[in-house]
Amino acid sequence: MEKRGRVAVVVLGDIGRSPRMQYHALSLAQQAHLEVDIVANGGSDPHMAVKENQSIHLHIMTSVNLQGLSKISSPLALLLKAAVHFIILVWFLCLKIPRPDVFVVQNPPSVPTLAAVKLSSWLRRSTFIIDWHNFGYTLLGLSHGRGHIIVKIYHWFEKYFGRMADGSLCVTKAMQHELAQNWGIKATVLYDEPPEFFHPASLEEKHELFSRLENNICHPNGIRDCVTTGNISQRGPESGAAIHWLDQSSDTLFSTQIGNEIFLKASRPALVVSSTSWTPDEDFGILLEAAVMYDRRVAAALNEDDSVEEEKIWTDISNGKQYLYPRLLFIITGKGPERRKYEEQIKKLNLRRVAFRTMWLLAEDYPLLLGSADLGVSLHTSSSGLDLPMKVVDMFGCGLPVCAVSFSCITELVEVEKNGLLFSTSSELADEFMMLFKGFPERCDTLNSLRDGALATASSARWSTEWETHALPLISELISGKQR
Repeated sequence: MEKRGRVAVVVLGDIGRSPRMQYHALSLAQQAHLEVDIVANGGSDPHMAVKENQSIHLHIMTSVNLQGLSKISSPLALLLKAAVHFIILVWFLCLKIPRPDVFVVQNPPSVPTLAAVKLSSWLRRSTFIIDWHNFGYTLLGLSHGRGHIIVKIYHWFEKYFGRMADGSLCVTKAMQHELAQNWGIKATVLYDEPPEFFHPASLEEKHELFSRLENNICHPNGIRDCVTTGNISQRGPESGAAIHWLDQSSDTLFSTQIGNEIFLKASRPALVVSSTSWTPDEDFGILLEAAVMYDRRVAAALNEDDSVEEEKIWTDISNGKQYLYPRLLFIITGKGPERRKYEEQIKKLNLRRVAFRTMWLLAEDYPLLLGSADLGVSLHTSSSGLDLPMKVVDMFGCGLPVCAVSFSCITELVEVEKNGLLFSTSSELADEFMMLFKGFPERCDTLNSLRDGALATASSARWSTEWETHALPLISELISGKQR
């Protein structure tokens, strides 16, 4: 039998939070029929499809934590952390995994990843490809400033070792142009596209997901709002088409199942989903301010003054009363350094028609949540202005329209008034909420039109097609070159 080729996918980060690299691994195994070694940090589980594929082998590195040293000397901590990561990476890439024909490495982070992969590829007589998601030096510049000496050194390092790669992939045409013009690097654009498991959820899938999340949504500790108060069972179909499925009855905030039939409730809240890394390049404060504005503008539109008790509003809603504007439930997924800060701010909000929930979902549940939601929000602004938010791609894959922060190349992905809307301020986002959700759930034509556009965007391209067209030729060329 002919020996199968082998590729090492390298991520100096949590593999569970690196979906694009997981999709690379799946495509390498399923479409290119290669053996794949993933070398990455742990933290979150990758998608079940990755774990169950017998051609994909996970190698988890030890994470390095130098928080104590960073309080004494941040530059020394950065240097020491880079040195330790370099040693661990080279150890894994040269000694712990079989020799690959090609390394595929995620950038950023650039330091020390690119140097470690370059050395390993030389020692093992392999080639290596950089998949440019963004520029590492621009992310470092968010905390230190672009003029800081550390950022300048990082920029030189990233550019120097980036030029040593045997091939490059990148996520936008704008990034491709920047790499060609100012870095001397020829890159192939490989757009993020949703894999097949991102799709609109069926009524059965929605009801099952809402049932699993019911306690997290309706009974969170220490929270009292328009979702937790007066959340009593509402029996009887209020809207939607019936689906024959389960034998026993059950009830959630969004859906009711009676016998073998499932219905969506007419008085359900509109479900808005945002996925965030809780980092400085995503200003979550914009969403909080927009939520407060929506709450106040709805009260004004309905001629409600401060004398109207929120308890009465909540009781009326739980009893099936419908208003011109719905409650909004924001489910925010993701992990990151600023999550705790914003959770404390959320607790201090006193809103009549808006509720927030923060959670981390299983990789298999995240597509179901997107496919069950009514609107997605992207707060990604891009440190370089040259990358695109993968979360928006996933949302489109589930037929979910998006409101996204406007920045230089976002129009490569979001087509205004076709599959989404753009905003620059919290007031603009609040205006969009008012426009899209007026008459929800039955009489919101603009929202339905955007949903149709999102579905059309998803049907036009999928990850497997994009990868086979743009990534496979480069990888095949490098493997065949090594085998000659």
